[in-house]
Amino acid sequence: MPTAPSRFRIRMTARPIDEPHRTASPLELLFDLTFVVAVAAVTAEFAHGIADGHPAAVEFLMVFFCIWWAWMNFTWFASSYDTDDVLYRLLTMLQMAGVLVLAAGVPAAIAESDYRAVPFGYLIMRIGLAALWFRAGYEDPERRRTAFRYGSGILILNVCWILTLLLTHMALWLFVLLVALELAGPLWAERPRATNWHPHHIAERYGLFVIILLGESVLAASRGVQRALAAGDMSSSFILVAAAGLVLLFALWWLYFLHPAGHGLSKRRTASYRWGYGHFFLFAALAAVGAGLEVAVEEAAHHTTSTTVGFAVAIPVAVYLLTLWLVHAPIIDPPVISPALIVSSVVIILLLPLVLPPVAVVVAVSGVAVLIAALVIVRANQPASSPGVTSPHS
Repeated sequence: MPTAPSRFRIRMTARPIDEPHRTASPLELLFDLTFVVAVAAVTAEFAHGIADGHPAAVEFLMVFFCIWWAWMNFTWFASSYDTDDVLYRLLTMLQMAGVLVLAAGVPAAIAESDYRAVPFGYLIMRIGLAALWFRAGYEDPERRRTAFRYGSGILILNVCWILTLLLTHMALWLFVLLVALELAGPLWAERPRATNWHPHHIAERYGLFVIILLGESVLAASRGVQRALAAGDMSSSFILVAAAGLVLLFALWWLYFLHPAGHGLSKRRTASYRWGYGHFFLFAALAAVGAGLEVAVEEAAHHTTSTTVGFAVAIPVAVYLLTLWLVHAPIIDPPVISPALIVSSVVIILLLPLVLPPVAVVVAVSGVAVLIAALVIVRANQPASSPGVTSPHS
């Protein structure tokens, strides 16, 4: 749909699911940039906890859920109803403001379990999204019930979040309950009629967020390099772990984009919930990899043997690899990566910190990721006529 910057309002109707050449809009790319700030904040705070020997993993996941859920909800809405008119842009800007407020509250939330600012930013984002859903319901009669269900569900759950914070302490069980209700919202809202999300557009949007998270990991690792250089702690271990970290991130990027998700989603739209929701663990793992690498690079200069640092890299990489296979298994047939290869690799990676120092763990984990990528590439490029071999892109 062409942009119309001079139009205040274009009727919001469902976009075709087979719209040709559908790509992310400049507004969506700008929207993603605000999440760079939020992800950087949560990654930095998690890294500080790892360095202190007290990684706040639960707090990290709680805050990251708020970031991911707000991003994901707008992404799927935009795939169905992006008009790019003035009103749409202003409501999107309101959500971007909410992201920045949320990002400002991340340090207090993770370090001190002070969640006052994070839900406030979340509330701002959700109000903007609810307004878009109500607008869609008003202007698209065919999917009015679906859109109104989305909008009302968002507002009701926001009231629950605010009341929970005002009346009680944000206990873990309450957070899990509210998360379950949030995840159930789209399932309930889409029962009258499904929205017209575009499979290739969604796949591209998720891929762009993966790139953002990998970029944050590079930034996190560079912070560790900067601190080590400032302290004058140059050593062969420091150089080795920095290089291995970069190779690891490149291998994780390569593995993700081996999967033609857009084609698979177009043929198996019913698998979209497992695919879309499963990415929470994949995204969180990538963010955690950045935090682990930041500490590993810095600690390599000090020649520490902390098991915690080793696990801070190994666990998120293992989660990433396992989740990558799980989310793509329903939509990729045959699977690009075999279950046996993934399971064996995950077991090896999780055992490494028990027998190796942090520097060796990063190098070994990087080697495992590269080996997986190499095996998959070789398998994918074997002749299609070979017995028992099918190209993952066929």
